[in-house]
Amino acid sequence: MSTGNLLDRAVDVQPPGALQKRLEEGGPLRVKVGVDPTAPDIHLGHAVVLGKLREFQDAGHTAVLVIGDWTARVGDPSGRSSTRPMLSAEEIDANALTYQEQAFTILDPDRTEVRRNGEWFAGMGLEPLFRLAGSTTVNQLLRRRDFAERMDDDRPISVLELIYPLMQAYDSVMLEADVELGGTDQLFNLMLGREVQQAYGARPQVAMTLPILPGTDGVRRMSKSTGNYIGVGEPPEEQFGKVMSIPDAQMAEFYDLLFPGEPGPGGHPNEDKRRLGRLVADRFHGAGAGAAAEAHFDRLFRDRKAPEEVREVTVPPGTVHMPALLVDELGVASRSEARRMLQQGGVSADGDVVADIDVDAAALDGRVVRAGKKRFARIRVSA
Repeated sequence: MSTGNLLDRAVDVQPPGALQKRLEEGGPLRVKVGVDPTAPDIHLGHAVVLGKLREFQDAGHTAVLVIGDWTARVGDPSGRSSTRPMLSAEEIDANALTYQEQAFTILDPDRTEVRRNGEWFAGMGLEPLFRLAGSTTVNQLLRRRDFAERMDDDRPISVLELIYPLMQAYDSVMLEADVELGGTDQLFNLMLGREVQQAYGARPQVAMTLPILPGTDGVRRMSKSTGNYIGVGEPPEEQFGKVMSIPDAQMAEFYDLLFPGEPGPGGHPNEDKRRLGRLVADRFHGAGAGAAAEAHFDRLFRDRKAPEEVREVTVPPGTVHMPALLVDELGVASRSEARRMLQQGGVSADGDVVADIDVDAAALDGRVVRAGKKRFARIRVSA
């Protein structure tokens, strides 16, 4: 069996030639991807790795999706310069509920084995933990770049963070993984998985890494913790708007990693972004979602009109204190921020600038109040 397109866009495949050898042996491989539910959304960065997992599915192999409900309690230190804040079990469980549904916008659910690593970690006693801890050394763990840099700068590394790579590796033991996929920042973890599998007498997995998608800022990698991500479960209007904020220089990378079968950017950067925004919205919300999201974007930002559907807010007769209205009903962060927006002309009613702090409710009745670019509410005065 040929590796074919399975090696497309791969950065590292370790050890060299191992994947081809496994494929030539025949039979489906167990191909593992792990995601930690540290936020409610799977983002487009995850979609790069999940897309490769789908390619393995389409080639007849078994996709194993690990939802790390216990590794998330520790937090992956990859690419981190400081210790992650620990999430509560309730936060993790709430996030995990959305992960499987979102992953299935990319994977074939009928050919996906979904597991939570709490299946084996929740009941792990000290004796199994001792065995796992004894499968590697602190010297090995401190060789990873993230830890080495923090050691050099005398920044703290928690014992839990040292355990994280071992936990991810133990997932591969329990799942009998033949191949594990991850971003380039995961190479250490994937290679440690091979060593831990060997320590348990199992055949070591093949480690395959893929490029890391940049975030919407074009500087840092796409990440939930930095907020520069596009969630696969976000509304199509949000997805399209975020795509339009991506720097021009990153367009080719986004096309190559997310839509390798599509022609890359070649026209005006604005048109390239619009096409990418439509592709993203269509991929996760169905055909036509992209065109509708683009029309919504143009209505708000090009034509400066209110959305077709606007939430209605009822106010009593008399005087409306605008800072209170903007905070309570339109989501402005604070009353001081609301006053600043009023002073700078950032608030309007049906396109007419509103600068007064207090406004007669009758003057707002039936009109759409807009605060900034994205906040709208139609005001109705109660009888």
